[in-house]
Amino acid sequence: MSVMDKLKQMLKGHEAQADKGVDKAGDAVDAKTQGKYSGQVDQAQDKLKGQYGTGNQPGDQPPQT
Repeated sequence: MSVMDKLKQMLKGHEAQADKGVDKAGDAVDAKTQGKYSGQVDQAQDKLKGQYGTGNQPGDQPPQT
């Protein structure tokens, strides 16, 4: 089992928390680089959210209950 498979297994059921962590990490990178790479950081955040989080893209509406 690869490291990525283990990570996916650990995050299963905690997608919202994974999204928060991805956002926080991206914000930290933006702060350190003074926004110089914000486009690339946003792309990476979207990709990671698709892999490990809820998979919501920017502008997607959460499901209504």
